Amino acid sequence: MLRPPPPRHSQVRWELPVSQASPVPALFPFSLADRPYPLMLAKEIKTGTVVSYNDAPCIIETITVQSPSARGAATFYKYRARNLITKQKVDITLRGGDSLPEANFERRDIKLMYVDATHAHFLDQEDYNQYSLPRADLQHEMQFITEALEGLLLMVHNEEAIGVQVPQTVELKVVKCDPGVRGNSATSRTKPAELETGLMVQVPEYLSEGEMVKVDTRTGDYLSRA
Repeated sequence: MLRPPPPRHSQVRWELPVSQASPVPALFPFSLADRPYPLMLAKEIKTGTVVSYNDAPCIIETITVQSPSARGAATFYKYRARNLITKQKVDITLRGGDSLPEANFERRDIKLMYVDATHAHFLDQEDYNQYSLPRADLQHEMQFITEALEGLLLMVHNEEAIGVQVPQTVELKVVKCDPGVRGNSATSRTKPAELETGLMVQVPEYLSEGEMVKVDTRTGDYLSRA
């Protein structure tokens, strides 16, 4: 026997079976379109990574890993970071299973124009706008930046230039070192060398002035001949 249709003005409530209900609202208090930037586990955060901490973008400068002293204890990751808005140093400690979101900012392709006594001046490669940042805020990055550097990025947060990101490796010229010693290419002996940006690194004894070398910008260490 057919049931009569519901009254015209009654409200019909449609419900999905529990097995068909979407789990998203239970897991996230926001829509997928508005979800934050990806979370990074403590072990995935590297030097130079820009994370969001206390609602501000912070660039990781150093990392110390504290291994557990007892069985079953947690590994701790201790970071020294720099708040890119206030320029203040920030100490962050995470357990191995903890995570932080990547900071939300825009990246723009730039080139170094010139450096004066107080500021470094950059040119946007897309719209040719010019940006100036205090040299005091770029002490680490300026060790690796030359006018010829490719892959240099400007970080923009809330339409304000807050810093630059350098590639993980750069090529720099040796401008001062002791003369190269022939026949020592197979040894592990090193010597100090000054690079074109003023950075001092330890290089193999056989290298000479004028040669190009690859440097890790996260550690400032020599990697290889370019």
